Amino acid sequence: MRSVCVVGLGLIGGSVLRAAAAAGRDVWGTTGSTADAQSAIAEGFTVVDVDTALRRAAAEDALVVIAVPLPAVDGVLRKVGDLAPECLLTDVVSVKAPVADAVAKYAPSAQFAGGHPMAGKSVSGWEASAATLFDDAAWVVTADEETSLFAWREAAQLALDCGAGVVPTTTQEHDAAVARISHLPHVMAAVLAACGADGGPLAMALAAGSFSDGTRVAGSRPELVLAMCEGNRPALLDAVDDALGRLGAARGALASTGSLGATVQSGHSGRVTFDSYRTAGRAQAMVDLAGEDPMEELRLVGTRGGRVIGFDGDMAVVTLPVLSD
Repeated sequence: MRSVCVVGLGLIGGSVLRAAAAAGRDVWGTTGSTADAQSAIAEGFTVVDVDTALRRAAAEDALVVIAVPLPAVDGVLRKVGDLAPECLLTDVVSVKAPVADAVAKYAPSAQFAGGHPMAGKSVSGWEASAATLFDDAAWVVTADEETSLFAWREAAQLALDCGAGVVPTTTQEHDAAVARISHLPHVMAAVLAACGADGGPLAMALAAGSFSDGTRVAGSRPELVLAMCEGNRPALLDAVDDALGRLGAARGALASTGSLGATVQSGHSGRVTFDSYRTAGRAQAMVDLAGEDPMEELRLVGTRGGRVIGFDGDMAVVTLPVLSD
């Protein structure tokens, strides 16, 4: 099994290190956090400075995983370009376009396939990480036109070893999707939490499940939320415009007719759609990775809401949701 070098040992990076080790891979990591480094070393993991980590990755042909917040990506990639310029490279950053642009600028010879595990918590740091964090989670591995099948498969195999199912899609489609189901919820949670707090002590004393559930992610570290949301600005602007349009329509209807029927019904329908995907049966299929255009076939899997769940030689084993009428 290919060894793994993880750069950044917070919640996600630490969980990748733990899960890859649990899968039997040789792993080591590096982090700028003294606390995370000390905690990981205390548990028996190898943690070294970034230069040593990347030199070892180059020498051992390891898969390098970038697991730092978006503002730190450029600095890490400069190091990659200097010390491991032709390495296998993936990332677990929540926005894909800025990372892909930075790879092209600072480490253009790296064999890169972007990644994003759709798993997390509102707490952060090594102490919050777990080898089981990615169990049954969706893990995007980008399948752009320029992505090599070799790089994609190596990144996908890591995701599978960590317990996730792989969702192949493009960088652009990923960023548009997560703007709506990850980044917009952070913005809405922030607004909801602020509005609730403005209600004063009585409102806070009465707040229960709907307020707690709706504001959970507002408890995340603000600098991490800002990095991912502002890093996906174009796609998030589209999502915010959609949300503002719907809120405006709700406000207008409430003021004119007193009814919120259209808003509530469309929201209920959206939740039912979400639940139907979560509970749908799964049909198994195969993608021939030795075929004429395997990356296009893989992208279709992602478009249809499917996942790659394993490999059998040159075949990717996939599951696709089967929705009832």
